[in-house]
Amino acid sequence: MTVYGWKALAGSLLGYAMDGFDLLILGFMLAAISADLTLTSTQAGSLVTLTLIGAVAGGLIFGPMSDHFGRIRVLTWTILIFAVFTGLCAFAQGYWDLVAYRILAGLGLGGEYGIGMSLAAEAWPASKRARVSSYVGLGWQIGVLLAAWVTPLLLPVIGWRGMFAVGLLPALVAFIVRRTLDEPEIFVKQHAGKRENSFRLLVNDGRTLRTSVGIAVLCSVQNFGYYGLITWMPSYLATNLGLSLTKSGLWTSVTILGMVVGIWVFGQLADRVGRKPMFIAFQVGAVIMVMVYSRVIEPRLLLWAGAIMGIFVNGMIGGYGALISEAYPTAARATAQNVLWNIGRAVGGFGPVVIGGLATRYSFNTAIGLLATIYVCDIFATTLLIPELKGRRLE
Repeated sequence: MTVYGWKALAGSLLGYAMDGFDLLILGFMLAAISADLTLTSTQAGSLVTLTLIGAVAGGLIFGPMSDHFGRIRVLTWTILIFAVFTGLCAFAQGYWDLVAYRILAGLGLGGEYGIGMSLAAEAWPASKRARVSSYVGLGWQIGVLLAAWVTPLLLPVIGWRGMFAVGLLPALVAFIVRRTLDEPEIFVKQHAGKRENSFRLLVNDGRTLRTSVGIAVLCSVQNFGYYGLITWMPSYLATNLGLSLTKSGLWTSVTILGMVVGIWVFGQLADRVGRKPMFIAFQVGAVIMVMVYSRVIEPRLLLWAGAIMGIFVNGMIGGYGALISEAYPTAARATAQNVLWNIGRAVGGFGPVVIGGLATRYSFNTAIGLLATIYVCDIFATTLLIPELKGRRLE
């Protein structure tokens, strides 16, 4: 490992932490924002969905730009866009201007993920690629965990507008770190003077197309399940179990700690056992634990069930960065990371809306239980469409 590799990891991890922090504080603040701006429940839920739609657009825009103009330069642009419009959310006077700020902040959020993941993968050796991908994935959970801890403490004091201002701090830290990085050596060597159509490289032949479809399915299930669970979990705990805001934050944070463990374990084992076997194992675990979680009503037992569910539901984040990096050449790597992941975000953005609708029509328990079925689709997609790429040298 080199100093550059560690710096690339630090910058990518901090950027992803920024993204996770922003989206979870939004989930915690929906009630306060709704009360202040007189939003309906549908409008409040749409703020998450529309942010993710902006992220999809950002992925489509900034991924190819990174493959053409360089990782570091475009990363800097995405962070600035995210920071500026997150800050402007604090000054929103109604639904529509807040929607505009959230969509534009989402542009930066969507562009950041794939570029940072490509940067880290290109800076670390093949034998540790899944591990470094899992470390970047942990950044999101660190940001989410921080949000779960500080929001119950700060929200009553500084309000939702102040919380959006707090969301600027990780962006500033990430911006400073990334300004100290140069372009990865593999990008400079293999991409100098080339201007290939990075979108075309995602469907270049039958095998690549099949892989792209499979990864898009995996990313869609991942995001739908994650956003559907994490956005409504505080409300689910408060409504079904009568937990206070502080206890809801604690129960949610324990689930997120399980996710942290799962991501770390996935990265370690995927480098040793292989990507595909680990995806299937975690998908089976997700089916079982989501069903269990939807049926537990005793608070202390639910605390442990949430932690175990978190391991399987979000542990797979530890493998996507390595899988996508190995499946595509340098000329399309950031495009693949952003396009495929943000297709998943586009589908996942409907998770909060669907869960909210099902909870209204039936119950939160039923809505969460139905999530288990999507991981069965994941198992079939992994078995039939995803190749094993462990140890593959980047092209």
